[in-house]
Amino acid sequence: MPDNTPQSDIPAANEDKSLDQLLAEAQARIEEQKDARLRAMADAENARKRAQADVQAAHKYAVERMAESLLPVADSLGAALESKDVSGIELTSRQLKAALEKAGIQEINPAAGDKFDPNQHQAMSAVDAPGAEPNTIVAVMLKGYRLYERVLRPALVTVAKALEN
Repeated sequence: MPDNTPQSDIPAANEDKSLDQLLAEAQARIEEQKDARLRAMADAENARKRAQADVQAAHKYAVERMAESLLPVADSLGAALESKDVSGIELTSRQLKAALEKAGIQEINPAAGDKFDPNQHQAMSAVDAPGAEPNTIVAVMLKGYRLYERVLRPALVTVAKALEN
């Protein structure tokens, strides 16, 4: 059977290294390159995963911290508005609401008669309420807030209980 190996690839017989030595060196280089490539791929994948997790965490929680710090301000401002003892509060209230909305924060402020939703409301008490359907909201004690779909704080409500016969 004829040898199809190109003659230029075979070292001359008078070279210092034997074919076995050349083969061993080439295999060692190949293994080193494979190892370096696998390490580089693993490093790149780990860096990608870390960066992706950092970005997700930053997006997810950056606004939430700000929102939680603003909620007491919104509550105090709402209480001052009810007492109407400070001028300019209405303007401040509108500005605060606009800032919260810009950050993706919406009020959870159910009306009397709305159905109780345990995902958005927290029942603080259940009362007899003639004329009201059971499990409907009778009064809102404290508004709730949500950041996009996530509830930051549920609305604290009083709920109508079923009347006993």
